[in-house]
Amino acid sequence: MSESYLIKGADLLGAGRQDVLVDDGVITEVGRVTAKGATVIDADGLVALPGLVDLHTHLREPGREDAETVATGSAAAAAGGYTAILAMANTSPVTDTAEAAERVFDLGRARGLVDVQPIGAVSKGLAGEELAELGLMARSRAAVRVFSDDGHCVHDARLMRRALEYVKAFGGVVSQHAQEPRLADKSACCHEGELSGRLGLPGWPGVAEEVIVARDVMLARHTGSRVHVAHVSTAGSVEVIRWAKSQGIAVTAEVTPHHLMLDTTKLTSYDPTYKVNPPLRPAEDIAELRKALADGTIDAVATDHAPHARHDKEHAFAEAAFGMLGLEQALQVVNTVMVQPGLLTWAQVAEVMSVTPARIAGLTGHGRPLEAGEPANLTLIDPAATVTVDGAASHSLSRNNPWHDMTLTGAVQTTLLRGRPTLLDQEVSQ
Repeated sequence: MSESYLIKGADLLGAGRQDVLVDDGVITEVGRVTAKGATVIDADGLVALPGLVDLHTHLREPGREDAETVATGSAAAAAGGYTAILAMANTSPVTDTAEAAERVFDLGRARGLVDVQPIGAVSKGLAGEELAELGLMARSRAAVRVFSDDGHCVHDARLMRRALEYVKAFGGVVSQHAQEPRLADKSACCHEGELSGRLGLPGWPGVAEEVIVARDVMLARHTGSRVHVAHVSTAGSVEVIRWAKSQGIAVTAEVTPHHLMLDTTKLTSYDPTYKVNPPLRPAEDIAELRKALADGTIDAVATDHAPHARHDKEHAFAEAAFGMLGLEQALQVVNTVMVQPGLLTWAQVAEVMSVTPARIAGLTGHGRPLEAGEPANLTLIDPAATVTVDGAASHSLSRNNPWHDMTLTGAVQTTLLRGRPTLLDQEVSQ
């Protein structure tokens, strides 16, 4: 027998307080509700959003279970308000076959805290030379619809064109890690400019991102297919994407929480926690990214959650692994830098962190309205709470948390996946 939950007094998308009755995994009533026998969740002062969807998560399993597993990454996601996450393909072995995709899919279902949807590799072994099994992954039980070589740019224009043509047949999308390797090679780790020169760190110029974005939107126009730009980090990329959308080209884009908040000044400490790809950018780029998210040029917030074991991160800056954690603090960061200053409403947060990501990924059961008859995937956040982040308290196995010791506004209280609490009063379900 399924359990019923009555969420009392939630502020639905910031539009006013209502009760929400959940039964058998579905929202059955919204308004002023009384229900005998239902477990009451007190949501006074909390904002209710559809469960968050992350287009860009690294779960490391299989192959690097010392850094993260599907289970621990799922717990971090639930704690951050997510009900679905898309797992990147750069595992070991790479998710470039139907069997590999189904393994990740099944691991996520076994833990049951979030829906884990695998992303398939564009190229075999992420080598950028030969297309992976795109069609077989799409037809597998995992029903893969998003493909990416993230961590590597699909820099060969012919291969990118073929991938776009192939995925068009089943409504798929290619998510591009935009980094022209001849302008920013594997050693590049700091935004190219005065600071990189002063710190003696290899430069990663914004144009290395922008030329790939420009090329790919033209390939999307040529093929009539969809391209998604991962972790946009520069004002120049925003300019290209804005133009492409004005031309009716099928391009979408995401921005990470860290590119919305953290700038190049963090690198003066040489703390490898802040080494990320693409790198942190100057304040003027951050301002344009926030503006682009607010006006719809950038479609989604995606975490690029990238856990690393200590022995991979605790090196001199230039030798440390790229990446930082993001799942647990993403909504807090968006609240702090976008909602509190008045750049986004809560309804718009729902769009960029749930509705649009679900649409891009083809996840029909997520990003749905908080209405009767819809799946009960939702999250409750206290928008006024102030939280000083303790990186040691993360549900992730890794500790490369850029938000450690920072004070952010907002605290995720409860997450429901198909009517079952995966996070209740900030406690993750076991």
